[in-house]
Amino acid sequence: MLFPLADRSGVSDGEGHVAEPGVQSVERALDLLEILAELGGDAGLSELSEQSGLPLPTIHRLMRTLVARGYARRLPSRRYALGARMIRLGESAGRQLGAGARRHLARVARELGETANLAMLDGEMAVYVAQAASSHSMRMFTEVGRRVHLHSTGVGKALLGELPDAAVRDIADRAGLSPATDRTITDVDGLLAALAEIRERGYAVDDGEQEIGVRCFAVIVPGAPVPTALSVSGPAARVSFEFGERAVPVLHEVARDVGAELSEG
Repeated sequence: MLFPLADRSGVSDGEGHVAEPGVQSVERALDLLEILAELGGDAGLSELSEQSGLPLPTIHRLMRTLVARGYARRLPSRRYALGARMIRLGESAGRQLGAGARRHLARVARELGETANLAMLDGEMAVYVAQAASSHSMRMFTEVGRRVHLHSTGVGKALLGELPDAAVRDIADRAGLSPATDRTITDVDGLLAALAEIRERGYAVDDGEQEIGVRCFAVIVPGAPVPTALSVSGPAARVSFEFGERAVPVLHEVARDVGAELSEG
């Protein structure tokens, strides 16, 4: 969700200090990068102005600096896009976050005997940032770094359940609801009904919606700085709904531990 950027001069940082102009410029530059990401990775000056509430000369000055540093690119169309240096930062942050969470995922895999995954919201997709593999020979399609659609995965639906319906409709309009299997939800009203159930019961289920014969249970990670979900997945023959009754309390407990660790960082 995008929020207009008010003039932050003279705004307290919560500790009685007033933000200086240099700090304000950093905040505005970071906000523009986040807006670029939420708009799909590229935007024109007018779009950035509309979403940020900043005047065009200010945006032009900030974007020129971001381009010079490699955090943004100016396209031949004169639109701006995220730059290559963002990739390095994102990959490094993802590795660090994943390393911190891996011991918690190992607990899930050890106690439940199936693959545990941690995924974060990445625009209109979810990206897997950490995994603890099952000891079984049959492994899942998930792997660290893989981006997946939100509507067809357990982690994705858990993440969508944290958003208001209007935001879900917006994502569905932009990304589409393509079927991965014949069980995938492909209409927005059906997706919203499913999300209402997820919010009520506190967990999401992918019942062969991303991969035939695979079932997944997922919960949101409370307190994470970026919307994050924790899941356990495996073949439907092993990951039954009875398995889910045992798995969901473990997922909630571990998710609270992961959230506490991420929020400390």
